[in-house]
Amino acid sequence: MIASARRLLQLILLVQALAALAVAAIAWALGAPAWLALAAGIAAVALARLLINLNNFRMAARAASATPDAHRLGARGALRLFAEEFGASMLVSHWHMPRGRAAMRIHAGGAHPPVLLVHGYGCNAGYWAHLVPLLDAAGISHAGVDLEPVGGDIDAYVPSVDRRVRELLAATGAARVAIVGHSMGGLVARAYVRAHGSGKVARIITLGTPHHGTALANLGPGINALQMRRGTGDEEAQGSDWLRALAASESPATRALITSIYTHHDNIVAPQTSSVLPGARNIAFGGIGHVALGSNPRVLGEVMRELAALRAPAPSTTAV
Repeated sequence: MIASARRLLQLILLVQALAALAVAAIAWALGAPAWLALAAGIAAVALARLLINLNNFRMAARAASATPDAHRLGARGALRLFAEEFGASMLVSHWHMPRGRAAMRIHAGGAHPPVLLVHGYGCNAGYWAHLVPLLDAAGISHAGVDLEPVGGDIDAYVPSVDRRVRELLAATGAARVAIVGHSMGGLVARAYVRAHGSGKVARIITLGTPHHGTALANLGPGINALQMRRGTGDEEAQGSDWLRALAASESPATRALITSIYTHHDNIVAPQTSSVLPGARNIAFGGIGHVALGSNPRVLGEVMRELAALRAPAPSTTAV
């Protein structure tokens, strides 16, 4: 099993580069100018990624929940949705994550709880490249975590999260952290609370998390993909055995700590209402894909508003 998403993505990029060179060599041998041959190689790789994204949308549509009228898209909106998701996927997988590392940045004297960023399935801390600058601009201390191995047990990721929580609290002197988790990362955050309690958690914000499983997990390798599958028969809506056990462990107070942000056009979580978590604060968007949740300005604005609500009030002064 490959431990690091960074190494896996670097290997994929190497294979893509070799494939592009092979296509370019064939085009050049057939008489194409060198620049056109190279462009053909790059276009072939981009086309393959485009088809993967299209297939994700196709599979998600087959298991989709009903889209509310307020979030229905016309042809232009659907094209914008796909273009944003494709662009976000290409940027994250080809630039941010192959270079990403789980860094910690401390802003002294901040009034917000520090934030732990927990990525999703097959990703690493590089996924948060668009949220990190906003946290820095707001003076919010934060840290990422790399969940390894890539296809591991979700519960086995909990010690890494616990260690990072303790490091953040020690570095900032804060009593609690806020956890922002994308996709599987939201389940990891919930598993952390199951194992360690909620005493060190001010808020959990999940983005596109399959709280009740996703049909597309049936195609994913790894123990974590098995844990994110939908249930069968009457238990389908509650998700896998692992998801049902996780839900059964949570009290109303735990659920009240969670904000679930999701999109009715998620191309990985299907049905999309799997992200709706009873007892939590559920915030729906439309016209946004799964990967783009980490870069879309509307979604990031909502995340920052949720974090701003945790800011400690300024001490009052009394005139003498």
